[in-house]
Formats: sequence, structure tokens, C-alpha cells
Amino acid sequence: LITGEENMLLMADLHHLPKQQGRRAAAELLQRFDLVEAAKKPASTYSGGMKRRLDIAMTLVGNPRIIFLDEPTTGLDPRSRHNMWAIIRELVTDGVTVFLTTQYLEEADELADHIAVLNNGKIAAEGTAEELKRLIPGGHVRLRFDHPDTYQMAATALHDVTRDDEALALQIPSDGTQHALRSLLDRLDSEGIEADELTVHTPDLDDVFFALTGPATLPHQPKENVR
Repeated sequence: LITGEENMLLMADLHHLPKQQGRRAAAELLQRFDLVEAAKKPASTYSGGMKRRLDIAMTLVGNPRIIFLDEPTTGLDPRSRHNMWAIIRELVTDGVTVFLTTQYLEEADELADHIAVLNNGKIAAEGTAEELKRLIPGGHVRLRFDHPDTYQMAATALHDVTRDDEALALQIPSDGTQHALRSLLDRLDSEGIEADELTVHTPDLDDVFFALTGPATLPHQPKENVR
């Protein structure tokens, strides 16, 4: 069984590093990815998170400027996933360009500077997370009031609102931009109305994905013969 350290040294050999340089690089990367205590243990016994860290450490032996990560957090628990996010952010800070594929849209939102949404092998849309979210309608501002009279005043003063009389809340379509929020607040101020709670809701990348890729389709089923 090959240990984590042996895997690192094999990668150093593949990159034709001199023996001492390879050992030094392996030791530094094992330290960086918190694998020193497990270095002498078979890599096959590592947890999922440790295996992912070892994979990235092995990739970095050759000091690449571009790396590809294919769903690096699949199957990881939340703590290990966040640890992996920290590693990826550190790589980017160090100047490494990371191409990341993921099914976790929260992950793309957290990590990616530029996102491409794929549908049937083709790019359906691309841009920053915020640019993609602005493609999808449904953003709104929710105002909640403690007093029914104030709620009624706001409902009368504002246009194109959706009322929730039970919760004393109004929903106003908005793209969530600073200009839109300022316009809404200026309107409330001019009427002497103060909301007790204001929340901004914008579409997330899940909404973007579903809107761009459409509903899931079932495989074609042969029609039954009717006699």
C-alpha cells in the first residue's frame, strides 16, 4: 500500500525534480495541507477530505499556474467542504488559475470569479454570479410593518405591490441594486413612512440554473399498442 508521502514523492519523480528538491517540496505541501501526521499511513485509509487534500497537494508538486478541479467537494461533510473552499481561495490568492466544475451552485457562488452554466454540453450563459442572477426575474424587496395603519399607508403610497395583510408585509419588485433601493427609500421618506423590517430577495444561482436549463425531461418511453 502506498502512503501519502510516497504518492507525493512519486509526483516529484514524474516532474523530474532532483531528489532533495522533491523531498523538500513533498514535505512543504504535506505541512501546508495538514497531512504530516498521516503521511506515513496508506493513502487508501484516508478520509474523503484527506484524499481531496492529498490530490491537490500532489497536483501542486510541479508548481502549476493552472489547475483543474472536478467536483472536489463531492461527498464531503460541511466542515471538510469549507476547508476545501479555503484551500481553493488560497490557491487563487497565490496566483493560480483554477477551473472548477461543481454541481453545488452555492459553491460556484462562493468561489467563482466567472461562471459558465452548461446545458446538454453547451454553455447556456456565462458571467459573474451577480450578472447571472440579474438575468432572472423575481427579485423583490419585502417591507414588514408592526402597525396596520402604517402598513396601509405604505400600500397606498407604493405602486405594483403584493400585499400580505396577515403578516402586514408588502412585496415590491426590485433588482436589488443600490439605485432601486434608494428610490424606494426616498419614496417612503417623502410619505413619512418607516418600515419596521426591510429585506432584499434576489434570485440565487439555483433559480438561474433552472431558468436556463428548463424542466427536466424523462427518457423517451415507447407508446403502448392500443387494440
